[in-house]
Amino acid sequence: MTDYQTANNGRADVMWQRGELAAILNVYGHLVAQGEWKDYAIDALRDCAVFSIFRRASEVPLYTVVKTPNDSRKQGMYKVVAAGGQILKRGHELVSVLKVFDKKRFRVIN
Repeated sequence: MTDYQTANNGRADVMWQRGELAAILNVYGHLVAQGEWKDYAIDALRDCAVFSIFRRASEVPLYTVVKTPNDSRKQGMYKVVAAGGQILKRGHELVSVLKVFDKKRFRVIN
């Protein structure tokens, strides 16, 4: 299975695979249970797939997890980006990139 899905207009969009979504939703579920996060959005774009995390549905995303296959040989295809555009972590393995949300290393500030 590839990371791309063909839309009706013939262009290929990058999409999350099931295992990737499971890893992201595992972290997301823990922080929802703690009351830190409330909503999310998933986007499939031509060059990347984006999982946006919101504190409230009416706000801009607190964080985005981005998958860019074209960067896989450079810095890694996965990255976590803060609301201000700062890249918090990037790498080749999604699970290691998501460790930026570990309780010991990361704290959500209200």
